[in-house]
Amino acid sequence: MRDFRDAKAMAHSLREALKTKSVSLTHSESLELVARTLGLPDWNHLAALIQSSQPQPVPSGTADTTIVSAGAAMPIVPMRDLVMFPQMVVPIFVGREKTKRAIECALATDRRLLVVTQRRSADDDPQLDALYSVGVTAAVINRVKLTDGTLKLVISGLQRAAVGKPAADEFLAAESAPIEESNGQTDQAVLLSRLVLDAYRMFANVDYSNVPPQVQARFHLPDIGNPSLLADTVAPLLPVSIEQRQQLLETSDVTARLEAILELIKAAQKAA
Repeated sequence: MRDFRDAKAMAHSLREALKTKSVSLTHSESLELVARTLGLPDWNHLAALIQSSQPQPVPSGTADTTIVSAGAAMPIVPMRDLVMFPQMVVPIFVGREKTKRAIECALATDRRLLVVTQRRSADDDPQLDALYSVGVTAAVINRVKLTDGTLKLVISGLQRAAVGKPAADEFLAAESAPIEESNGQTDQAVLLSRLVLDAYRMFANVDYSNVPPQVQARFHLPDIGNPSLLADTVAPLLPVSIEQRQQLLETSDVTARLEAILELIKAAQKAA
């Protein structure tokens, strides 16, 4: 999917296909259904995801690179109760002054941040050693300043990254290094992808049986041909602890990550 017209075309095709089944949808309803089918909560999130895939404007002379090179220093946004994954698009609210300064630094350069989860959510002024050692580089899609001074951001996860040495005093920042994945395109990873997708659909009671197969093909559902993306799509949806999600984030072996997700789904099914 390259831009908004693709999603709207999918919504149009969905409406036309369901019309033949005597099912009537408004344009807005079809957009919302497309977004939910893609694993997002609503159309606004899908629109933000599409926007994040487009080139971001940067100041003259600034390199616009999606993948941060090893050792590059990045402003940090510490998260209290959220573990961010690559390809994840979320709105966040920032009230801490140091974090605001980190965001302004990112917006003044390449719009890139390092999003890292706090070990203790109650910590109001976390230092580098109070964060987990692995986070996600993210791009700022949108920023809005609210009347009380809080910043509302929409950010899009890009790539796993290891947190290195501190690199600033006026706000939290550190050197970072991209984390390369392994075993992402093996036959075992593809098999596990199928098992994970089937298990999650059963656990979440997701049913696409009423959507015609020719329309399903256009929805770009989580693809077993991309095991890493599928794992990172399912992981944030699981009813597990912050520590368990962080462990999934830190698992760079895609096969091992899928195996862990499958076990977590089975455990959740037994507890339900």
